This record gives sequence, C-alpha cells and structure tokens, in this order.
Amino acid sequence: MTIADRINQAVRRVPAWSVYAVGLMLPVWLFWLGLSGGLGVEPVKEIEHRLGLWGLQAVIAALCVTPLRRFAGINLQRYRRAIGLLAFYYIVLHFLAWIVLDMGLRWQQALGDIVKRPYITIGMLALLLLAPLAATSNNWSVGRLGAARWQKLQRLVYVAALAGAVHFLWLVKAWPVEPFLYLGAILVLLAVRAIPKKRRVAP
Repeated sequence: MTIADRINQAVRRVPAWSVYAVGLMLPVWLFWLGLSGGLGVEPVKEIEHRLGLWGLQAVIAALCVTPLRRFAGINLQRYRRAIGLLAFYYIVLHFLAWIVLDMGLRWQQALGDIVKRPYITIGMLALLLLAPLAATSNNWSVGRLGAARWQKLQRLVYVAALAGAVHFLWLVKAWPVEPFLYLGAILVLLAVRAIPKKRRVAP
C-alpha cells in the first residue's frame, strides 16, 4: 500500500462535517481571546489580520485539492466544498471586523477608503468574487446551472485568490517574506493546472 493509499484510507474516516465544526468554531475562539486580553494591545487589528490570513490559507487549501489528487493520488475532494465555504466565512468576518470593530460602522469613510486605497479595493474585489461561488456551492445550484457552467463559474476562485494575495502584499508596510510566499504558492498552484493531462494509451 502506497503512502497516498494510506492517507486516503485515513481521510475516509474523517467526515466532512468535522471540517465545518472546527472551522466555524475558530473565530469564536479568536473573539474570546480578544475579549480576554489574549491578543495583545491591539486586539481588533489582530482579529482582522488572523481572519484575513485564515481566509487566504483556506483558499490556498481549496486550490491544493485538485493538484494533490492529480499528481500525488491524495483524494481530498470531499472536503473541498467545506474548505471553500470556510474561506468565504473567514473573509466575510474579516470584512465585518474591519467595518464594525475598526471603522465603527462609519460607512461613508469606509466607502471612501475602498475607493481611495488600492489594497482595500482589491480586497473587496476578492470578497465579491467569492460571493457567487459560496452561493452556488450546493447540489441544487450544480443541477440548476449544469456541471459545465458551474465549473466555469468556479474558476473565479483563481482571480479571487490572486486578488487576496495582492491585498495582503499591499497591506503590509515592511514587505516581509510571508506575503510573497502566499502569492508564490497561488501562482504555482495556478501554473500546475496548465500542465496537460497525460492521455491514456489504448491497450
């Protein structure tokens, strides 16, 4: 039995609902840390940062599912919907933390920042691109749209992933390595999708 077979065998024992359960509870734990003083002197900024980072990481994790199955034989397909929805969940909370906790619901100023600050503009673009993907991540939508049209719609995640990575890159001021690593990972994951599939040779 190969390593991939062992991983796939172990994965079958983990239900998809457990991914939702853990993923949904993480922000609850994060807000509790903020209220209890466990996030330092700027808890709001830390909550914003972690939620945004979790969202970006979840998008990257969702992008990893297909290459892992294709090139390593590891099948995590059953978790892709959960990972994608959690990515949207974290990014929505990231936005709400900014607009509610940071901006204090000052909508006029927030709208001005969205227009004037490129890193916020592109972050909003990523959120808006993910919204239709989250809304159609159900069997009813697949049946309604048809598999081909649904798959084309899901490709918006590629643009959303790049927008999210650029948002993170522009957000930081000291240009550390971390944002470049996320952007590089996304570029690699998109590039491997361009590798042509091997054709099966008829016996």
